[in-house]
Amino acid sequence: ASRVVVASRNYADFASEATFEIKKCDLHRLEEGPSTTAVMTREEGLHYYKTMQTIRRMELKSDQLYKQKIIRGFCHLYDGQEACCVGLEVAIKPTDHVITAYRVHGFTYARGVPVREILAELTGRKGGCARGKGGSMHMYTKNFYGGNGIVGAQVPLGAGIALACKYFGKNEICLTLYGDGAANQGQIFETYNMAALWKLPCVFICENNRYGMGTSVERAAASTDYYKRGDFIPGLRVDGMDVLCVREAAKFAAEYCRAGKGPILMELQTYRYHGHSMSDPGISYRTREEIQEVRSKSDPITLLKDRMVNNNLASIEELKEIDVAVRKEIEEAAQFATTDPEPPLEELGNHIYCNEPPFEVRGPNQWIRYKSVS
Repeated sequence: ASRVVVASRNYADFASEATFEIKKCDLHRLEEGPSTTAVMTREEGLHYYKTMQTIRRMELKSDQLYKQKIIRGFCHLYDGQEACCVGLEVAIKPTDHVITAYRVHGFTYARGVPVREILAELTGRKGGCARGKGGSMHMYTKNFYGGNGIVGAQVPLGAGIALACKYFGKNEICLTLYGDGAANQGQIFETYNMAALWKLPCVFICENNRYGMGTSVERAAASTDYYKRGDFIPGLRVDGMDVLCVREAAKFAAEYCRAGKGPILMELQTYRYHGHSMSDPGISYRTREEIQEVRSKSDPITLLKDRMVNNNLASIEELKEIDVAVRKEIEEAAQFATTDPEPPLEELGNHIYCNEPPFEVRGPNQWIRYKSVS
């Protein structure tokens, strides 16, 4: 009891909020951009820290489970890019919409899916968020249209979601994400055109982590100014390693769309610590020294931690307690993900159509047929 009293007294000594200078965004076709100062409350800071730390630990656990051959198939990890999904999520409303590519685990968690359901999906268990049928690239929840495996294909889908937002008049927006590797896809430019013509409330977001698979942006793109790629669409280039920069830029972009001005483009300059996927060691096209330099100078979690401690928003001991709690949560989720049963074969035909009468689906054995259920 005495320890609790001491802790509560110490916590009362913390500042309730602090103001930070953040990096100015580069602008395209905009006279004014996001604010270069950001106010963060202690409560917000603790939430951002715990969320980013959870995503980081979840991805490291996924790496471990993959190497143990418990997770199979494609697996694209998000560690290093946590400030992007967290900064975006806290800047929009739960009723807004998000669609992204296949590096999806961080967004799935930020949109509200528990760690145990994400890890169980990765291990192909029935307790997964897609009942074990989607795996690493195909996770969904309310107002989140998942990871999509075909490079760039989610961008026109995102414009379609934004069209529905405008059609139903609910003042909602859609964040449509893709990577620098997808940025040269023709369908993206076709989508820019339609979105601008119809003034769709769509925020196009290029997560530029500097490498499309094993190819650097300089070798893949004649112009690496991805925020200008919309041409007639206004754009922002943002420090994607700073959760406050991402948050302020996303707030600005969301307000722009809600005002009926049409689409806007954001480029988040970020970095992935792992290779493109688990089959890529990530050091044949970049050096270990490069990765270590980013980790030491620009890590999003370290940056937030230093800000909070240096501005009396939290103590090192308090953040260590969060770290311990996160590790415990991840271990318990991994235990669930490795012991939960796999979905039975009878479910093979489930979740194909909605509101349709049951139909027969041929199973792995062509002479056995299963009845679908809605």
